[in-house]
Amino acid sequence: MINVNQITHHFVLGKKGNKTIVPVLKNISFQVNQGEIVTIVGRSGSGKSTLLNLISGFIHPTEGEIIIQDKKVSEFNETEFADFRLQHMGFIFQNFQLIPSMTAFQNIELPLILKGMSENARRKTTADMLKKVGLEDFGEHYPSELSGGQQQRVSIARALVLEPPLILADEPTGSLDSETEQDLLQFIRELNRDLGVTFLIITHDDEVARIGDRTIALADGKIVESGVFA
Repeated sequence: MINVNQITHHFVLGKKGNKTIVPVLKNISFQVNQGEIVTIVGRSGSGKSTLLNLISGFIHPTEGEIIIQDKKVSEFNETEFADFRLQHMGFIFQNFQLIPSMTAFQNIELPLILKGMSENARRKTTADMLKKVGLEDFGEHYPSELSGGQQQRVSIARALVLEPPLILADEPTGSLDSETEQDLLQFIRELNRDLGVTFLIITHDDEVARIGDRTIALADGKIVESGVFA
């Protein structure tokens, strides 16, 4: 599913003649297999978010390669990666990233519009997805009218509506209370078990890390531990 091979990345600060190189990731290698839940943990500044952005294609690695579903995506240009994301990836964010002026139904429907699906097909698909996440009675509600847990379920529904094989999640429970967090983690387990969706989850939360089949720990831009979270 995902092969990260000897990835090194740094950011360049300043202008020509006065540049500062800021190393972030140093020779990172790991794999994520189809159908796994893999969590990546580490303190702030350890390189977790940069790694997720590299895998997502929003930035390109300084060195090394990233292969997803047998495609060397680290060589894609922006247009190629945008098309690849639409077909193969879904995203869950800490702050939900819902469009406030659109209803829950419209937020979930949006990726189907971008893909060019017909109106009848996308309305049925969206309605089915709302039911799947337990929000069939909330389709006409705006994000401000939903609880945090409900908003995150809309976010997950939007991520799943194109049936991507891979979901990338950045602190998916960071804005939720402990009870809602447990409900969401159970929901992720069910999606993984019932639909075979692969999850790569960035987190600093031990409870979230425990749902992973494997956990990769980062510190100072390096992998310091990989295995089952105790």
